[in-house]
Amino acid sequence: MRILRSRPLHLALIAAAALPVAGCARRGSQADIPYVARDVGTLYTTAKRRLDQGRYKEAAQLFDEVERQHPYSIWARRAQLMSAFSYYLAKDYTQSIQSAQRFISVHPGNRDAPYAYYLVALGYYEQIQDVTRDQKITRQALDALGELNRRYPNTRYASDARLKIDLVNDHLAGKEMEIGRFYEARGQWLAANMRFRTVIDQYQTTTHAPEALLRQTETYLQLGLRGEAQKSAAVLGRNYPGSDWYQRAYKIMSDNPVKPIAPVPAGTPIVPDGTPAALPKSLPGESSDEPRAAQPAGTPAPVAADPATSATTVGPNPVAGTPASTAPQP
Repeated sequence: MRILRSRPLHLALIAAAALPVAGCARRGSQADIPYVARDVGTLYTTAKRRLDQGRYKEAAQLFDEVERQHPYSIWARRAQLMSAFSYYLAKDYTQSIQSAQRFISVHPGNRDAPYAYYLVALGYYEQIQDVTRDQKITRQALDALGELNRRYPNTRYASDARLKIDLVNDHLAGKEMEIGRFYEARGQWLAANMRFRTVIDQYQTTTHAPEALLRQTETYLQLGLRGEAQKSAAVLGRNYPGSDWYQRAYKIMSDNPVKPIAPVPAGTPIVPDGTPAALPKSLPGESSDEPRAAQPAGTPAPVAADPATSATTVGPNPVAGTPASTAPQP
């Protein structure tokens, strides 16, 4: 008996049957290379051929096979470094860093150790993101580049590392400037000033230093520290006299000049008369026309007599009509 089927239904069944096959093929291409015992020459040659063909992931896995199947071969050491290089070309920077660090831990004194340090630094350097993101990777790149430059300063890798160190510092300064502008736009002058100060103190050789000096001038003016603003503008003019940043700082300071404090003439009392904190010219019971006798330091002031009782109070026992010099002591 013949079963009639519509053409759309027939095509849908074929497509549904093809999906699992495609999924298996995709998973198979991403799976690890199965273990097949081969001699070291065949493995290394095959890996090198994959590398030349641009199949970097497969090449890295084959180089790992050289190390796994022949760990004591003279080619195993070379395969470790080639694996790190292949992962780097495949943009798998995490695996590249791990392979290079494994080479350094196993062969720290090898002549190719500088290149392994260089691959570690490049792995971090290639992962640097823009200044709006977290800069943890940037600091790791700076540490790795500094380690390479410290250990092997006379190698060609160190020369490139020093150039990249300047670029990384400029990037970190840009992050500080981004945060400082954020605070300044919201009127948080002190927080912004601290960020600009960080750029001036730690990244003064970067391209962000002149702008940081201008922003610091602005924040000092907003904080009311006109003298400090004048100093920042002067430093900016001394180091970057022809820059647009200095022209802007000069205009800002011209619009907000520093007001000098007039000197106090000689003989002018610091605290004017009539101020509550000022001492009276005469004590109670004394005439303002009579000069006051000098008293030794530490002598208590005389106590005025009470006209109602004619008693002088000395200590806790008042005695009526008794002079203060003859009053009995408690």
